[in-house]
Amino acid sequence: MSELTRIPAPDGVAPAAQYTHVVMGAGRFVAISGQLALDEDGTLVGEGDAAAQARQVFTNLRRCLAAAGATFDDVVKLTYFVTDMAHMPAIRAARAEHIPDDRLPTASAVQVASLVRPEFLMEIEAFAVVDA
Repeated sequence: MSELTRIPAPDGVAPAAQYTHVVMGAGRFVAISGQLALDEDGTLVGEGDAAAQARQVFTNLRRCLAAAGATFDDVVKLTYFVTDMAHMPAIRAARAEHIPDDRLPTASAVQVASLVRPEFLMEIEAFAVVDA
């Protein structure tokens, strides 16, 4: 039996960084999706600073995973939605900074023409599987 549970954003993460976890049988499937370059007040971090925004994305992603009882080790898929693929080096650098000895799967990157705000990375999706 599956049970869908929406959890509010944890402390330090903007409410726009919403995520869901789904309880499925003996394990849990965790799906995180949100505008994770935002601070807890919903303000875009480091406007015009790709590196600062990328660091904020991974900080918030870690917080969201922890609130769902998961870690980066549990992540099986990542997708980045970016306005400019030129920002991918900043994302990769932040990922390496936040996840030493990164064993995460290679992420998909999707370039989008416009988002809520046209600055840099505004959304990420992460999927994790966690033992019950």
